Amino acid sequence: MLGVKEREEAFAKKMGTSVQVTPLCGVYNENPLSYLVSIDGFNFLVDCGWNDHFDPSLLLPLSRVAPTIDAVLLSHSDTLHLGGLPYAMKQLGLSAPVYSTEPVYRLGLLTMYDQFLSRKQVSEFDMFTLDDIDSAFQSVTRLTYSQNHHLSGKGEGIVIAPHVAGHLLGGTVWKITKDGEDVVYAVDFNHRKERHLNGTVLGSFVRPAVLITDAYNALNNQPYRRQKDKEFGDILKKTLRSGGNVLLPVDTAARVLELILMLESYWGDESLVYPIYFLTYVASSTIDYVKSFLEWMSDSIAKSFEQTRENIFLLKYVTLLTNKTELDNAPDGPKVVLASMASLEAGFSHDIFVEWANDVKNLVLFTERGQFATLARMLQSDPPPKAVKVTVSKRVPLVGEELIAYEEEQNRIKKEEALKASLIKEEELKASHGAADNTSDPMVVDAGNNHISPEVAGPRSGGYRDILIDGFVPPSTSVAPMFPCYENTSEWDDFGEVINPDDYVIKDEDMDQAMHVGGDINGKLDEGAASLILDTKPSKVISDERTVQVRCSLVYMDFEGRSDGRSIKNILSHVAPLKLVLVHGSAEATEHLKQHCLKNVCPHVYAPQIEETIDVTSDLCAYKVQLSERLMSNVLLKKIGDYEIAWVDAEVAKTENDMLSLLPISAAAPPHKSVLVGDLKLADFKQFLSSKGVQVEFAGGALRCGEYVTLRKVGDASQKGGGSGTQQIVIEGPLCEDYYKIRDYLYSQFYLL
Repeated sequence: MLGVKEREEAFAKKMGTSVQVTPLCGVYNENPLSYLVSIDGFNFLVDCGWNDHFDPSLLLPLSRVAPTIDAVLLSHSDTLHLGGLPYAMKQLGLSAPVYSTEPVYRLGLLTMYDQFLSRKQVSEFDMFTLDDIDSAFQSVTRLTYSQNHHLSGKGEGIVIAPHVAGHLLGGTVWKITKDGEDVVYAVDFNHRKERHLNGTVLGSFVRPAVLITDAYNALNNQPYRRQKDKEFGDILKKTLRSGGNVLLPVDTAARVLELILMLESYWGDESLVYPIYFLTYVASSTIDYVKSFLEWMSDSIAKSFEQTRENIFLLKYVTLLTNKTELDNAPDGPKVVLASMASLEAGFSHDIFVEWANDVKNLVLFTERGQFATLARMLQSDPPPKAVKVTVSKRVPLVGEELIAYEEEQNRIKKEEALKASLIKEEELKASHGAADNTSDPMVVDAGNNHISPEVAGPRSGGYRDILIDGFVPPSTSVAPMFPCYENTSEWDDFGEVINPDDYVIKDEDMDQAMHVGGDINGKLDEGAASLILDTKPSKVISDERTVQVRCSLVYMDFEGRSDGRSIKNILSHVAPLKLVLVHGSAEATEHLKQHCLKNVCPHVYAPQIEETIDVTSDLCAYKVQLSERLMSNVLLKKIGDYEIAWVDAEVAKTENDMLSLLPISAAAPPHKSVLVGDLKLADFKQFLSSKGVQVEFAGGALRCGEYVTLRKVGDASQKGGGSGTQQIVIEGPLCEDYYKIRDYLYSQFYLL
């Protein structure tokens, strides 16, 4: 808070932060999310999504700008938000550093492993490999919630910070700050507190310069959670008791976590004995990772763990499976199976649907909208189809003539490679002979010969010493021309040979390779997935088209964990951004939310098309001034949260390099009114008073404190941005001891300047 004279305007220069937004995918439709946000020439790629079809055409706009990206920000761990990252880094020239939270990094990695393995089992998938996934995620820098990360180099002056989004574990609302102006990226957020997640903190942001958000749920309104949970449990119980099986197509490591906790809770409350299976290639690793992420979950989970030391993801009723054989060998009878993928385009859920769809007793329960043009979306249509055509594929080992032909081809390739290696070795030997002929003594090979490979030369010598080659030519397959003799140059002391500890240190790359397939928390894959990769038997993919008669029940219930349309509108009205950019939603939903926001939120609302760049540079004037040492030496700073503030009376002057500077005023500082800094919430103040032994309760929107004193907030309730408007806290009551005590408690919640 700076009190400066009016003549500042005569010297100040406008220094507005330039902001441009360019959608690369995911506007006016439900396609994956990917957006280019440029701040003063620094290019952020915010999300890098792909869909379950892995259609390269969706990434064409990204391919045109990928080499110019300076940093990548990931908001959620599912395919729609980060599925394109391995392909973009391998094929499109994307090489920028990536930022995410720890859960988004870990669970996103598992999601991509599961995607690759699911497709590799049914096709010759070649968009990316496991190595490409590892390589892409190695460049991820993990941040904690509310951690301010200062960029350097080209991004000097820009600060990025992840904040709680809800929806998925580790889900992020990104705040990008430069010169005091905030650009907020908030998609797929959820204001509601769930079993394992807190609600978003988006509502705490007030008047950012730019807010980028989605219209995905703008037209949807959800029932109350208790009603929805009851319907969910009732339909499961009804199906199981009638002898049917229940299939829940789920994602790999995102919303499935909330569903698992719902089932665990319901099975415990109802004392049900029907088995529940969670089936993905990385099911065990997913739960192992999640057990270590309690600090990222809801406050109630963290508090429960502190009190009882019981981890909520120590599952009692859900069994983890990593291959379908385990499910096929399970005992007969009704069961619930959560299987990936949610789209039914591939994975275990696709195979199980084909097997179970023909039985009228079975149920396929969708908990999220299927991606556009997928089998799941088709089955969710109204009315659902009675029959669907599906492609059933599987990988089988080669046998008979195919196996013989494959082995002959492999032998031919090996012989060609051996011949090529032999020719290369002969060339190296000829070159080494030529070098030896030039030496003064033909009986000795120069110890500094650079043509001998280091593997042959051994670890203790840069080349051969005292090797006789006169009169004979070593065969091309020999390891060395003759018996090499190495001098023992080891150092010895009184205790024996001196050991260099560096010779026994395991290199990081060796450790990474050793841990590439493992079942523990530091490993990458489950045992089932690892055995799938290590299986080197010759195989092929066979496919056939089938028409599946859909006689099972099909039910869709919204457990996506996103704020609904009514809540989105309320949150946007409270945040009240100066400029609003709408992305990711159907054309109808986008246009509906745009018109609402133009009337009720802010006058600048944009909904750009693919590759359409819009300039959302703030209209506010920003001034840069230097604070002189003479001024700052007399300033008393008070800490408020992450900031320090002070009241400063100064005058503006120019420095020698033509910069603006604030200097102490020459005359006495003019008096100013006392300012209380802070934002008091009556609910928090109620808890504070209770902790001090004051009887307090809400009555008619006011806070009744003791017998005589009442506190209420008054102000312009229609002010956009909520707390950004002028508000006062009024204390009513007689001037008694309680009055002064509560007033002191109230003042203690603020900072006085």
